[in-house]
Amino acid sequence: MSSVIVTGGAGFIGSNFVRHILQTTDHAVVNLDLLTYAGNRESLVDLPGDRHRLVHGDICDPDRVRELFEEHQPEALVHFAAESHVDRSIDEPGAFVRTNVVGTQVLLDAALDYWKSGRDGFRFIHVSTDEVYGSLSEDEPAFTETHRYAPNSPYAASKAAADHLARAWHRTYGLPVTITNCSNNYGPYQFPEKLIPLMLINALEGKPLPVYGDGQQRRDWLFVNDHCQAIARVLQSGQPGRVYNIGGNAERTNMEVVHALCDLLDDRRPGERPRRSLIRHVTDRPGHDRRYAIDASRIESELGWSPSVDFEQGLAQTVDWYLDNQDWWQRIRDGRYRSERLGTRYTDELQA
Repeated sequence: MSSVIVTGGAGFIGSNFVRHILQTTDHAVVNLDLLTYAGNRESLVDLPGDRHRLVHGDICDPDRVRELFEEHQPEALVHFAAESHVDRSIDEPGAFVRTNVVGTQVLLDAALDYWKSGRDGFRFIHVSTDEVYGSLSEDEPAFTETHRYAPNSPYAASKAAADHLARAWHRTYGLPVTITNCSNNYGPYQFPEKLIPLMLINALEGKPLPVYGDGQQRRDWLFVNDHCQAIARVLQSGQPGRVYNIGGNAERTNMEVVHALCDLLDDRRPGERPRRSLIRHVTDRPGHDRRYAIDASRIESELGWSPSVDFEQGLAQTVDWYLDNQDWWQRIRDGRYRSERLGTRYTDELQA
C-alpha cells in the first residue's frame, strides 16, 4: 500500500484532507502533527487504524522527519502544518517564524534528499494562503497566481516566506513542489478561535458576538471539503513548479457572515431574542486587511476543479455539524480534549 505523509493532519483542514484521502483512494496516511493547542486527536478517532497512523512529532525536527521518509517511503508529502491565527501572530510572531518558515525548510530539505535517492514520482504539495498577497481595495480584481506578494501580518509574512522557500527548492534543486494558495476555509472540525465557529458557539451560548471594527472586511469563503478535493486534484495532476489559487467564489463581509449564522441558528434553535442582538463591535485589530478575493480560473481551466458547494449550502452544513457534534467542541471549550498538557490558559481565553 502506497503512503502519503500529511503534516498538520490533526488540525482543521488537515484532518478533513486525511479523511478525504482515506475515503477516495487506497493510500495509507502518515499524519505528522505536534498536537499544539489546535491539533486534536478527537478529530481522528474514527479513522481506520490499518491505513492511518498519527505520529506526534515536530516538523522542525529534521531527524524525526527523515525517519518518516525512510520508514514509509511516501509517494507524496502534503504540508498543512502551520501556525495560522493572525491575532496570535501579532502577540507571538516568533512561534510563527519557527513553525511556518523553519519547519517548511526542514521538510523541504528532507524531501529533497529522499527525492534525489531515486523517488522520481515523489510530489511535495505546499498549502498556503491568500493572505500572502496582502489586501485589495473594493474595486481591484481578485488575486491571481502572479499577483505580487505584500503580506501585512506576521502570520502572512511567515507563510509568504515559506512559499518563497518552496519555490526556491523547485527552481534551484528541481524538487517537484507545487504551491496552493487558498481563501478562508470553513466547515466541520474547525477550532473555535476562527470567525465562524467562534460566532456560532457564542451565539448558541447567548454570549456576545465580537465583530472587529465596522465588520465590512471582505473575504472569499471556501468550504473545506471543496478545498480538500482541490488539493487532491493538484496532488494527482498539478504541474510541479506551478502555483494554484483555490477559492470558493463566495465573497462576503464579516458582518454578512455573522448575520447569516445568526439567522440559521434562529431557525434551527429559536431563542428568547434574535441572535443578531448579541453582535458587539469591538476595536479592530492592528493592520487588519480589508479585502481578499481569489481568482481560481487557473485550477478550473488546467485541472477541471471548481467549488461544488455554494456559501449558503456550506454554511448550513457547517451549522448542522456543530449542532450535531456539541461534545466535540464542548471538550475544547472546557479543556477536556487536552487538559493534561494544556492547562487552563487557552480555555480561559476562549471563555473571555
